[in-house]
Amino acid sequence: MSKSKKSTALKDLRVYQLAHDVGKRISEIVIQWDNFNKHTLGRQFVRAADSISLNICEGYGRFYYKENKMFCYYSRGSLIETAECLIKAKERNLISETNYLIIAEKLRRLKITLNKYIDSIGKQSINASGQENQENSGIRNPNH
Repeated sequence: MSKSKKSTALKDLRVYQLAHDVGKRISEIVIQWDNFNKHTLGRQFVRAADSISLNICEGYGRFYYKENKMFCYYSRGSLIETAECLIKAKERNLISETNYLIIAEKLRRLKITLNKYIDSIGKQSINASGQENQENSGIRNPNH
């Protein structure tokens, strides 16, 4: 599979799209904070949020399913860290109630989607005739 097709396939994954959007939105909010908050909680918040989609990307690019899952587990940890940063930002009055609710909902949906994605990695799929699809039946990632 060519690199351009593979990249397009990654960008078509709903889990990637949601994660990318969360990172983008958080960065847009944090950039507006004063220097102290931007350089303390803000840096950690942006790093954690960006790490969600970055680990999905890295896992997607790995050769074996186990490696893909491992990076998705890192992604899930970063999602939980991002949720904690969101709570801290709210407690410190750094984020509006509206943005807090929007991001909290995005994180909730992303967590569900990421867990489903993790569960789907490496699972054998059955086609309409009841036969196992070969591209998803082994331990190798079919994206390679």
